[in-house]
Order: sequence, then structure tokens, then C-alpha cells
Amino acid sequence: MEFPSKLLENAVNEIAQLPGIGKRTALRLALHLLKQPKESTLELTLALNDLREHINFCSSCHNLSDLPLCEICSNPARDGSLLCVVEDIRDVIAIENTGQYKGYYHVLGGIISPIDGIGPQDLNLDSLENKVKDGTIKEIIFALSATMEADTTNFYLYKILSPYTVKTSAIARGIPVGDELEYTDEVTLGRSILKRVPYENSIASK
Repeated sequence: MEFPSKLLENAVNEIAQLPGIGKRTALRLALHLLKQPKESTLELTLALNDLREHINFCSSCHNLSDLPLCEICSNPARDGSLLCVVEDIRDVIAIENTGQYKGYYHVLGGIISPIDGIGPQDLNLDSLENKVKDGTIKEIIFALSATMEADTTNFYLYKILSPYTVKTSAIARGIPVGDELEYTDEVTLGRSILKRVPYENSIASK
């Protein structure tokens, strides 16, 4: 792709590094920004810089947060006996949008995927086990996507948590196999949370 300006080319190359953005889409976005008032572009730049410089990971659940402790973990009205284990922030947003879950979360920060070089040591597992040791949590819900890697992660979590007296359950398979949680519609996801099953049952059904 030929560009009439090196500045435009640099901008397009940077934008094209974002996931799901090709060169043509990056060019369209860059040209769109050029048509906007300079103030709008400055506000976008400042917002992205603030995001990069000031965002925190919640000290309890590893969710993204403006403060050291996120709004969910600092909400005493949530059910402290329930803990929902998810892969990342997008899954927290998806489940919260259903309005069907009132417990707390634990963000793993990924799933076990040997082909991608991601092992248990790369996930937020120590803090999860420490939460269970406390004894306050009565049920842990495995709310990972319906993929082979997620199933492997679920089973690994089940094994490391089995020594503790905590109930483990998995979201109901209203979610098609191979689908990622964040793309599931809110009604289906909400029902999957409400109709969760004991994790042992999900193992037996495979």
C-alpha cells in the first residue's frame, strides 16, 4: 500500500497493530481522525495515555480498576460465599451485563495452552488458592469458554482445589462448544450461570 505521506503511513502502521484491524481499516480510521477537530484527537490521545499510565489491577480479583480495589470487590452487598473464575476482564463484563450473578470474581489472566506456551505458572492461581484457604468461599463457579484449552484449565483448577471443602460448579453448556464467553448473548450466559452444575457432573458427561 502506497501512502502520500510518511506521517500517515506511520499512523496507519501503528493502528494496524491493534487486534482485528487490517491496513485498510487502519487507513480509514486515520483519515477519519484527520477530519475531526484537533481537540477530539487530543482527547483520544489523553484518554489512551491515562489508560496506559493509571489503570490498576485489582489487588483481590485481578480485574482492571481505577483504584487498588475494584468496585465489585469493594461492594459489601455482593455474596462473599460465591466466587466466579473467569479468563479475563471481558468475561467479567459479559457476566455482569446479565445481571444474574451477585458474587465476586477471580480473573485468571489466561487459560492453560501449551501450544501458546501458557502454563499454570502464568495464571493467577496462588491468590485463588489463598482465597479458598480463608474458608469464606462456599462455591467456586468455573466460567470459562467452551474450548479444549478452557476444559483443561477447569480440570486443573478442580484438581488443585479438591483438597479443600469448597463446592465446585461449572456454567451450564447453553454455550456452544468452541464459543468464547464474551461473544455469548446475555440471556444465554445468564441462564448458564443460574443453571450451573456440579463440576464433577461435567467431567462425567465428557
